[in-house]
Amino acid sequence: MSAGVADAASGLEPELERIAAEVDALFSELLVVPADPREQLYAAMRYAAIGGGKRLRPLLVVAAASLFHVDRQRALRVGVAVEAIHVYSLIHDDLPSMDDDELRHGKPTVHRAFDESTAILAGDSLHALAFELLADGLTHEDPFVRCELIAELACAAGPAGMAGGQMMDLGASRAGLDLAAVTRLQQLKTGALIGFCLEAGAIMGRVPPEGRTSLRGYARDVGLAFQIADDLLDVEGEEAKTGKKVGKDHEKGKETFVSLLGPERARQQAALLVDQAIDHLKPYGEEADLLRAIARFAIERDY
Repeated sequence: MSAGVADAASGLEPELERIAAEVDALFSELLVVPADPREQLYAAMRYAAIGGGKRLRPLLVVAAASLFHVDRQRALRVGVAVEAIHVYSLIHDDLPSMDDDELRHGKPTVHRAFDESTAILAGDSLHALAFELLADGLTHEDPFVRCELIAELACAAGPAGMAGGQMMDLGASRAGLDLAAVTRLQQLKTGALIGFCLEAGAIMGRVPPEGRTSLRGYARDVGLAFQIADDLLDVEGEEAKTGKKVGKDHEKGKETFVSLLGPERARQQAALLVDQAIDHLKPYGEEADLLRAIARFAIERDY
């Protein structure tokens, strides 16, 4: 690792703390609880969106946008839009009809803290909030940029992306997936939103599609490495650190990178993917060191 990357890695924790504070502040501003019958809905949205998660997706948006000198506050709004989609997906994934989880970010899941109907509506509302943010002129002055952001996030969140991956995941315990199928599942369920984060930075910087190839390669490899790390944490992690129940995939009979490769080969594959991701950033200099550090963090984290 170069001195620049090492410096960025040592500075990643402050960056994570900064982006978490910025994301929480914007969510708090956007989700003021009204004194009317919608009070519980807003309270549930705040409960899910504020004060939890790694905030890697917003950080990826801000880091990618900085390559093209995009204003941080504008990039942050796009990052919060991605996080709103991510949080909505977690609320719905945790429901009894899906994964039936009781714990998320170290506290009861939304349907446990409130009720199922409120949880569904909170997820729906966060989904809508994401596109409201992207459509706002405060996010970018160019309506064509805003339209492209909306179209790309819709694709990443829908059946060709995250929702499609979740559908595959729901049937994973019955299907007996092989490595290629698990890779495809995770490229949709986890990788599509990560891909949007990098794409969004380039879109805001008005980089044409043909100029985004290296960032797409980085996103693809980081997304898979991130998922392998999650699979390892589900097997070897501590609930107190992960903030959620561990060992769920084994209990449900789901095939994962770890069950198919074994822990050691999975770790090696994740490290290879991170090296490939960093290699995709060769066209960039020190301005991409934060992205390099995020790639390393994806597999070195314990939560």
